[in-house]
Amino acid sequence: MRAGELKSLRVAVLGMSLAVGAAAGPARAFDPGAGVSKESGPFALFKFGFSAYKNGRKDEAVEAYRYAAEKGHTGSRWALANMYAYGDGVAENDLEAFKIYSEIAQQGVEPGSEDTGYFVNALISLAGYYRRGIPDSPVRPDLSQARQLYFQAASTFGVAEAQFQLARMLLSGEGGAVNVQQAKKWLNRARKNGHAGAMGVFGNVIFQEGQAVRGLAYMTAALDQCSPKDRPWLQAMQEQAFSLASEDDRRMAMLMSQNLHLQGDE
Repeated sequence: MRAGELKSLRVAVLGMSLAVGAAAGPARAFDPGAGVSKESGPFALFKFGFSAYKNGRKDEAVEAYRYAAEKGHTGSRWALANMYAYGDGVAENDLEAFKIYSEIAQQGVEPGSEDTGYFVNALISLAGYYRRGIPDSPVRPDLSQARQLYFQAASTFGVAEAQFQLARMLLSGEGGAVNVQQAKKWLNRARKNGHAGAMGVFGNVIFQEGQAVRGLAYMTAALDQCSPKDRPWLQAMQEQAFSLASEDDRRMAMLMSQNLHLQGDE
């Protein structure tokens, strides 16, 4: 699993930013003074695991997550899936992560459930796996399935990353026909949900359609507001457009970009 791609999905998961780890060897028993054992309830185990992880006791954290996951706790399943996807403390195992994410997705979620964030994260993680496939495993690329999962997360739950990835597939024709107008719609929604990459790609699309000033303005604004990990590709895209624009268009775009912001400006 690409670490940068998966990390960007975590913002939807109940405000938590876990990077769940585990010791590679067998987990030790819980501290008898902790008040938690394998017989404890799933939420108590999950809370203990989260606290243990934050305090560096990764072996206890993983043990707690596993017991809670066996009792059907969705957040613990999600934590374990991330552990395998990142190879954080255990050997990286994308197939095992894929299986756990699939379990979460298949169980569904009730409207308004506290498990909604985990469910949506599982959908998007699965979409990424279907988009790339998993080498040396039965999981082969299935672009149609990837597009469908992104659409579910984008339309039903309004997740910006899913909207952005769906738009990219619509632009490139991955998993179905090219549809630029639909791609622009999803890019705009993702931009208004705070996705700088979507703002930049939207700008590039309309730049290529002939809206040089507006397109360059969006790309410039996106570059000013993006995260460090997105800066290289956004900068390359903006600089290419900048080199093609006239001097007057550049000047007007720079002025316009100062009034463009994520989450609302048209």
